Amino acid sequence: MHSALRLARVPGSVIMQPTTQCLPMDCTYCYLPFRKVKNLMPVEVAEAVAGPVNAWAAQNPKFEVVWHGGEPLATGREHLAALMAPFVGVKHSVQTNAALVDDAWCELLLEHDVHVGVSIDGPEDMNTHRVTLAGHPGFRVTMRGIERLRRHGIRFSAIAVVSDPDPADAARFYEFFAELGVTTLGVNVEEEEGVNTGAKRTDPARAADFWTALTDAWRSNPVVRPREVQRVLNFAGAVLRGHDTAPLPASFPWDPLPTVAYDGGVVMLSPELAGFTDPRFGDFTTGNVRKDGLDVLVAQAEQRTPWIPEFWQGIDACRATCPAFAFCGGAHAANRYFEHEGRFDGTRTRYCTTSKIALLEGVTRHVRDYRP
Repeated sequence: MHSALRLARVPGSVIMQPTTQCLPMDCTYCYLPFRKVKNLMPVEVAEAVAGPVNAWAAQNPKFEVVWHGGEPLATGREHLAALMAPFVGVKHSVQTNAALVDDAWCELLLEHDVHVGVSIDGPEDMNTHRVTLAGHPGFRVTMRGIERLRRHGIRFSAIAVVSDPDPADAARFYEFFAELGVTTLGVNVEEEEGVNTGAKRTDPARAADFWTALTDAWRSNPVVRPREVQRVLNFAGAVLRGHDTAPLPASFPWDPLPTVAYDGGVVMLSPELAGFTDPRFGDFTTGNVRKDGLDVLVAQAEQRTPWIPEFWQGIDACRATCPAFAFCGGAHAANRYFEHEGRFDGTRTRYCTTSKIALLEGVTRHVRDYRP
């Protein structure tokens, strides 16, 4: 199945990279190539993005501007506030390691009504990959920032990277976040992408057991919304209601998910490709907002971006060969590229196996076996 144009002409969100620097962390699984370099986004880049974004947000009150990676707070309060200033009518969110959070940051987050996501991997012994630039454990500095958020009444979600999805740890892992009071929990099994080439290969059966155990823990104390579990339950609900379950059918356009790098370069579909180059595709960007409007880049993305047609070939191959496609929608662009030696037309990836197929199997097993 092939379509000439598959990307939506209007995104639902924009990811902004205000700096490449990550302070004070140096996580061993990080995929970012320039996390030790302080490249700052000029205000003129934010102003260029804000023009079309404000128009889109006027039509979509849920439109979100996501400030993400390196560490957005490393940008500095005044500069990040200046970058946010041109945006009108959008929802701001920031993904942070929380280590730099202090009372002044909390005041800014409250003033701008910023949704906060904190990166932390569970109890202290599960955070061994999260170390500071000085080589010290990063858990306590993140927890110190979390306590400040809580003291100011700022609710927050969490994203955890799980390098070893051990089902024996799932209940303790979940209860940590329940006690922390997070609203939503995202769980990412460690991926091989970017400069992280040493990710452990996870047994799919073990991963499925982990997802079952995590769902069991949530069902026993449903105070946190587990993002991945909810995706499976939503999918199952659509099946039971007889709805079209394919998340990305040919008739329904993909959200282009534009990521605007610090210098104004725009990468579609996959934030993880920002900052990398390839002999065939160059720097993966569709263009730069300093030269062309973001609305133009989004509308013309498939004509301007040489790697996207190869990506569609991979999606079509997944659709034709994978029984989980209706749930998964096809392997992500960055995972294909980094796992398939620089190509986008490969099919199954290790990310598919552990975070999509095993997830579907694990949550489905819980639903089948659950007895209220």
